[in-house]
Amino acid sequence: MTVREALNVALDEELARDDRVFVLGEEVAQYNGAYKVTKGLLDKYGPKRIVDTPITESGFAGLAVGAALSGLVPICEFMTFNFSMQAIDQIINSGAKVHYMAGGIVPCPVVFRGPNGFAAGVAAQHSQDYSAWYGSIPGLKVLSPWDSEDAKGLLKAAIRDPNPVIVLENELQYGVKYPMSQEAMSSDFLLPIGKAKIIREGKDATIVSHSRSLNYCLEAAEKLQSDEGISVEIINLRSIRPLDVNTIVESVKKTNHLISVESGFPHFGLGSEICAISMETEMFDYLDAPVERITAADVPTPYAENLEALSLPSGDLIAKVVKRSLYRQK
Repeated sequence: MTVREALNVALDEELARDDRVFVLGEEVAQYNGAYKVTKGLLDKYGPKRIVDTPITESGFAGLAVGAALSGLVPICEFMTFNFSMQAIDQIINSGAKVHYMAGGIVPCPVVFRGPNGFAAGVAAQHSQDYSAWYGSIPGLKVLSPWDSEDAKGLLKAAIRDPNPVIVLENELQYGVKYPMSQEAMSSDFLLPIGKAKIIREGKDATIVSHSRSLNYCLEAAEKLQSDEGISVEIINLRSIRPLDVNTIVESVKKTNHLISVESGFPHFGLGSEICAISMETEMFDYLDAPVERITAADVPTPYAENLEALSLPSGDLIAKVVKRSLYRQK
């Protein structure tokens, strides 16, 4: 099943399960969604539950927060999270903080979802990774699915959560097919928010990543295993906030080396947080080398294809850094 199909199934199942759930955003209804994630939902559920909005992120994000405060469960699609910046006041000052400021009386069960991070040839204004931006905000939960099971299980969990949840998908992952277990095909399939998954077992080094960057981590791990006999463990974070620190610590206890990989910028990013955690937990006692960070380049993402490729993590770069961490760099 493709990631796109898994997201569509999750939306369909939750719309059928709970009549408070509705979807809104640009082109989600008549056009079946800019990326066809909402395909067929308008015909099945009608225009009151699949709602096309004007191109006004602040307006429809505010509408979504207001609907959540009124007892509905809105799923708000941003055509790209780069333009959620237009709505950041609604997401953070209205959505994330209201439950706390109301003394726990007023929940805000809203989901903001859509493509995040780098795509291909879409330049700086469409290529930014907002994991660290939203991950730094108390009151938000932030999820980052990679494969089809992630997409379905995490989106369904987000819709059922009583808090505002950000679901950061990736445009280039939408059309990628991944196997689905029998369990994942069930309409009751949920993945726990705040729990990472080890997607490759290893003993020499731990790589922590999320979303599309995991593809390059797997590529690097295969190369290192075949060329050098290096066994790499890879952790799919799934959840940015809350972050599953325990899974990272337990892996490092085994491998004694840690590399973080992300498509966000280096300054104040997710990798920076993981480095801090390595100093503040028992993980520090098990490290045989400094933690290594791999990030996007500290520049707005270039439009030119060759420069864009150089500005983002790659399998070759990850393999090189793992070897450096293991003191095996030639």
